Amino acid sequence: MKNIIFLSVIIIIICFPVTAQEYGGKYVPETDPLVLEKLQKWQDLKFGLLMHWGPYSQWGVVESWSTCSEDEGWCVRRIDDYEKYKKEYEGLKNTFNPTKFNPAKWSKAAKDAGMKYVVFTTKHHDGFCMFNTALTDYRVTDKECLFNTNPKSNIAKEIFNAFRNEGLWTGAYFSKPDWHSPYYWWPNFATPDRNVNYDIKKYPERWQKFVEYTHGQIDELMSNYGKMDILWLDGGWVAPMTDEEIREAVNSSGYKYQRYQNQDINMAELARKAREKQPGLIVVDRAVPGKFQNYLTPENTVPEKMLPYPWESCIISGGGWSWVPNAQYRSARSVVHMLVDIVSKGGNLLLNIAPSPEGTWDDKAYLLLKDVGNWMQVNSEAIYNSRPIAPYKEGKTCITSGKDGAWYVIYLADETEKEIPSKIWLSALQPKDGAKMKMLGSDGDLKWEKVGTGFTIEIPESLQKKPPCEYAWTFKITGGK
Repeated sequence: MKNIIFLSVIIIIICFPVTAQEYGGKYVPETDPLVLEKLQKWQDLKFGLLMHWGPYSQWGVVESWSTCSEDEGWCVRRIDDYEKYKKEYEGLKNTFNPTKFNPAKWSKAAKDAGMKYVVFTTKHHDGFCMFNTALTDYRVTDKECLFNTNPKSNIAKEIFNAFRNEGLWTGAYFSKPDWHSPYYWWPNFATPDRNVNYDIKKYPERWQKFVEYTHGQIDELMSNYGKMDILWLDGGWVAPMTDEEIREAVNSSGYKYQRYQNQDINMAELARKAREKQPGLIVVDRAVPGKFQNYLTPENTVPEKMLPYPWESCIISGGGWSWVPNAQYRSARSVVHMLVDIVSKGGNLLLNIAPSPEGTWDDKAYLLLKDVGNWMQVNSEAIYNSRPIAPYKEGKTCITSGKDGAWYVIYLADETEKEIPSKIWLSALQPKDGAKMKMLGSDGDLKWEKVGTGFTIEIPESLQKKPPCEYAWTFKITGGK
């Protein structure tokens, strides 16, 4: 048990891809007008749900990575026999039986929390498909999986339908690497690391079969699972590389396992075909700079500064990306503060909750979402449809701007602060003469005055002692000449 919990912590600390700050300069703006329109709408949503789920939840281990024979903390196996372990791991398919699976309960909780979209793991790196693919029997609907006779066995379809019914957008997480496919990890060779385990230049026909397999599965998701808003592709090492880029990567990389080669899956054709089925589809080819990374995805981290392009921080809410027993969850205060911080810098928050092997969420996850939802009921107009405005943050306050020109100053209260300060001061932002100020969740205007290049807001004692919500308090500024 201690080892399992330790692994979840390791993932939080060191399993980061390239951060948004590092590759932001290589962001390539989209040109398709339908995608641009959808990206604008996506930037209004601000708050989404990510779910990592698969047969691995039965062991409470990190998703997929223990089948990868790299010597890293998140790849640790239960036994010292790789081939035996991998066989037992893949055998989890047969015992996977989440009979308490109730996606309608999840979608209702997400909606009440203020979430506006969901991204679900249709397939992680281990290759197990949580949808009814016709291209492999390593899937939840296969006859050897215990759950296959359940009316809800096509898990991805059930989840997407349930969340659409609550008005949320849907996104399909899909792993480009597939460690179960013989066209990616060829059984003829050992599997020394996360990469394709054969020379693609030497065996181009085998790689072409993998490309066709990948395109085929994505076509299934785009064709058979209703309206899809986001295609969220993971496994950024599956990407095209020129010989020069390969040499440069080898010379500059300190990663001792990486064997660089051109893993081109023809993203241009993949995106084109996907958008034929789903016009305006947002494609997120994570950590691969270029035109198919419509927004950036810093992982388990929040950028220090405002980023001038679409982005989303994907963050673990408790335990690991996948379910672990006795997971400790973030407090509602920390999630609210993180959401406000991210939104003030122009980003979205994608918060991960991991279902259990029975198909349930932890009670703590529901409580967390309920408390965040209570805050959102009071303050959501400062979050949705907002855009960043300089100076973005000052001290314990964050600032957003509404499309109607309103400013929102959000004071992030410390855990010990139960009352609002008598005055809130900002030095780098100043309203126009005659501007009106009010606190969201309360009635009446508040007094304010200019001070140097900034201003102060005066909070009456009655409001100080009875805040309309916990965690953070929002002041709305409108009008003036």
